[in-house]
Amino acid sequence: MSQAPTFDLQTLRHSVSHVMAAAVTRLYPNAKLAIGPAIDNGFYYDFDLDTHIKQEDLKAIEAEMKKIIKERHAFTAYTLPRAEALEAMADQPYKVELIHELPDDAEISFYKTGDFVDLCAGPHIDHAGRIKAFKLLNVTGAYWRGNSDNKMLQRIYGTAFATKDELAAHLHALEEAKKRDHNKIGRELGYFTTVDYIGQGLPILLPKGAKVLQLLQRFVEDEEEKRGYLLTKTPMMAKRDTYKISSHWQHYRDGMFVIGDADAEENNDVFALRPMTCPFQFQVYLNKMRSYRDLPIRLNETATLFRNEGSGEMHGLIRVRQFTLADGHIICTPEQVESEFVGCMELLEHIMDALGIRDDLTYRFSKWDPNNKEKYLGTAEDWENAQAILKATLDKMQLDYVEADGEAAFYGPKLDVQFKNVHGKEDTLLTIQLDFQLAERFGMDYVDADGQKKHPYVIHRSSLGCYERTLAMLLEKYAGALPLWTAPVQVKLLPLTDRHQDHCRRVANDLRASGLRVEIDERNEKIGYKIREAQLEKIPYMLIVGDKEQEENTVSVRARDGDKGAMPVAEFVAIAAKEIEEKS
Repeated sequence: MSQAPTFDLQTLRHSVSHVMAAAVTRLYPNAKLAIGPAIDNGFYYDFDLDTHIKQEDLKAIEAEMKKIIKERHAFTAYTLPRAEALEAMADQPYKVELIHELPDDAEISFYKTGDFVDLCAGPHIDHAGRIKAFKLLNVTGAYWRGNSDNKMLQRIYGTAFATKDELAAHLHALEEAKKRDHNKIGRELGYFTTVDYIGQGLPILLPKGAKVLQLLQRFVEDEEEKRGYLLTKTPMMAKRDTYKISSHWQHYRDGMFVIGDADAEENNDVFALRPMTCPFQFQVYLNKMRSYRDLPIRLNETATLFRNEGSGEMHGLIRVRQFTLADGHIICTPEQVESEFVGCMELLEHIMDALGIRDDLTYRFSKWDPNNKEKYLGTAEDWENAQAILKATLDKMQLDYVEADGEAAFYGPKLDVQFKNVHGKEDTLLTIQLDFQLAERFGMDYVDADGQKKHPYVIHRSSLGCYERTLAMLLEKYAGALPLWTAPVQVKLLPLTDRHQDHCRRVANDLRASGLRVEIDERNEKIGYKIREAQLEKIPYMLIVGDKEQEENTVSVRARDGDKGAMPVAEFVAIAAKEIEEKS
């Protein structure tokens, strides 16, 4: 008896994406096909359709896919010369565009499954009957090639596994992830909201969310001050001349919010909201002459920044158009680069340890793309030298990182600190960048020990990153049950009856005087209901007060991990203070 061929999960998922496309073209004969790759947790396919596919339409597509799978059509590969390939795909404009990008003498690869043909390099499973477990998940919009200047297509996401049990486990994990999605629990717990007529990517932080950001900001700024940083406060906008000097106007203009006619060369009233603080903080350095003895100079700022992200990229607090950054710049000599970079990492690790998220982070060494030199400032020699300095520093720290070509800033290589949200999508939490270009462009120099003027290096760094994105990460990691030191409400007092409210108010005043954030649930409800409500709000500590507690000046302590019993208020304060101090 012959053994069934084996294939990897990516090959299976890529094959299922073809079956999905075949089903869509059966149900929507005028569909134009874009691309349909396998991805980390499944697959997707992009379609150009006159009909808007809704979530409920996915069931009909799944049903058609099952019919195709039962037909057990083979995945058959073949090639065509360029001219014949273009003729075969004449009614598929996106495929034609892809074919035109291939070399003139290339043999163009296709796969046929039943009556469905797709431009594809493969590989695929042997026939569709091998597909045992799949599920279509959702439909969204996606610009062709991720470019907002192109047409918005309809993207259908799905997943597939070798067995039904594996699929069921994955779907269960997805449901659990939805429960932890900050976009859901952040709204339910009252951390933030959004309003359509205010605008996409412009979240409103409610008192809870604003309190967490305030706590984080105070912590970060205090830690930076301990390490010799000097606080600055700079404008939120500038004339375009500023951004032309820094080259952001040339390299990043599409990502900026411009005020005025951006193309009017003679108009001096063209401004732009700042997408970064570096040109502004450089003015602090330029305010007076500098000697090598002044360096390093470490500048920090809690900065509100603005970036014109594409509408399809917006997601809760993770990707927004206005955000707050724990920003900073270190101006130093070449000899100081390594020690200052190490200092940045030590600060970062201290903060991540305090938040309990250090082990959730990964690191990416982002380099330039030598095949796309127009994206960057400087010569190839400059880039290779800067990258060698940064790589040697990372290796000396024994940091576990991956390298990524083409991900550098236009002025220098960087270390990106990455995290994944509950859905598995990776984003950058913060960066530390090595800049060997902008000091010269802004005329920044210092007098060295030999009496010569030289340009310093600049390290662009963040010690926490985007505060809003960090809040999203914390909400997802802790499923809304934030550690005591970051919880916006740390203690909720629960009087058993109305006659215990005055005592609760006196206890609340004592707790607030000790620095704790306290609320009293004075509603005329049963104590069981109040406890459940506090649990749903993810309150770290509930203090219950009845006749006995009132008489003995104690509180009955209930924590997230269970009852702690009755104790004097002072004893509870000492326990909470220790937990906050240790950031446990």
